[in-house]
Amino acid sequence: MSKLKQLAGQTLWYGGSSIAARFLNYLLTPFLTKIFTRANYGVMSLIYAAIPIFNVLFTYGMETAFFRFARKDEGNEKDVYNTIGTSVIISTLVLGGIMLFFYKTVAVWAGVADLPELIFMSVLIIMIDTLSAIPFAKLRLDGKPKKYALIKVIGIVINIGFTLFFLWFCPRQIEKDPGSICTLFYDVSKNGVYYVVLANLFQAAITYLLLFKEVMQLQFKIDKVLWKKIMLYSMPLIIAGLGGVINETFDRRMLEWLWPGSAMEKREQVGIYSACYKISILITLFIQAFRMGAEPFFFKEAQGQNPQKIYARVMKFFVIVVCMMFLFVAFYLPIWKHFIDEKFWIGLSVVPLLLLANMFLGIYLNLSIWYKLGHKTSVGAYITLIGTAVTLGINYAFIPTYGYIACAWATMLCYGTMMVISYVWGKKAYPIPYAWKKLLAYIVIVIALYGIYAGVHNFIESDIIMMIIGSVLFAGFIYFVGQVEKQELIAAPVIGKYFLPKKSKEN
Repeated sequence: MSKLKQLAGQTLWYGGSSIAARFLNYLLTPFLTKIFTRANYGVMSLIYAAIPIFNVLFTYGMETAFFRFARKDEGNEKDVYNTIGTSVIISTLVLGGIMLFFYKTVAVWAGVADLPELIFMSVLIIMIDTLSAIPFAKLRLDGKPKKYALIKVIGIVINIGFTLFFLWFCPRQIEKDPGSICTLFYDVSKNGVYYVVLANLFQAAITYLLLFKEVMQLQFKIDKVLWKKIMLYSMPLIIAGLGGVINETFDRRMLEWLWPGSAMEKREQVGIYSACYKISILITLFIQAFRMGAEPFFFKEAQGQNPQKIYARVMKFFVIVVCMMFLFVAFYLPIWKHFIDEKFWIGLSVVPLLLLANMFLGIYLNLSIWYKLGHKTSVGAYITLIGTAVTLGINYAFIPTYGYIACAWATMLCYGTMMVISYVWGKKAYPIPYAWKKLLAYIVIVIALYGIYAGVHNFIESDIIMMIIGSVLFAGFIYFVGQVEKQELIAAPVIGKYFLPKKSKEN
């Protein structure tokens, strides 16, 4: 259990800071969905769907490679940091320079040909974020969670501050006084999305400055032999990474391409889908937090005795948590829907599918450790490409008829396929004693409980009554898990110390 406590601590610090940062950022969602039209929210979503694709190309797997080689070659961490950091700087300047030169062409590809300045700023954001990636990874490897957390949170607070300044404070001041000094910072004729991206650019720049100490520790030099080894390891991660972001964000672009109708209608479809996607943030944030803590933890534990047993226990508790999160969001959707503006509620039917998709993604990320540890990153590329084929195929076939509903189904089936393939493949290559029958039972039970809830909802319209029914079903699942995992929970130090009755001295 001490190993799980260690992972929980790392998840709390590194992932917790990411949760706090992303949650603060998500707090802008009610504000942005309120002030933006569905079409403008769609424009913003198209921009932020394109950025992750280029982030993968710019970082080309170097974060994972940094953890892999810094841990593998003990005592050689400095050379690894210098080699990877220098490589990233050179490639960022080259790729970024090319994209800045052709930013109008990129704007056409991204579906915002009428707003090319958004692409120019987005390229700058990508470049700065890429240059920050390895210093952030160094903080994680060096065990400096407080600084990591502080910088992450400060960055998001800056982003929120500038966004509210541009889109809330300035318009109101100019409305009161057309000659206000705010006219120097805010142009009422510009699309509001411009200021969202500008605030993001300020955040990226200030965050990079806060990493000044880690940046200055980098010596601009490359160990050619080491670099070749690193590139052989990281190259397949590019394919896996690209496939991953295509699976996660490219459906917005396909929706804009394939949905029949005017440009405005296409952007509205993207806006509705993207806003409803935000409601699945609880599972998304937990998975992000877990991944931040788990990746260095798994690599470290690989050197210990019987790491497979630890991985299996981690998986079990992970599945239990995400199952509970699924029910918590799905059963209380009448509350969570107020996170976005009412004009987007028409798309709420996709939320349960997206929650399930994120469950499958989280499980897949757990399963993927076997090929990362085994230096078989090409396997991840193959699995992700299969998932990408599922995503592209379903979206291409069904978006023209079903719109964003097809996107949600494609996402769920994509991650479900990847999860199954990774388990079957990994079972042969790197056997881990997962309690798969029990975990599958938990997932099936959760889906069945939601099916019961949705069936009853067809006859009962009252949100209050439905949340009461959901609460009963939720409590029943928690009780069931508690009974099944009773011995495991008794062994947990916190539960055993504070929640179980103490034995009398006579006993």
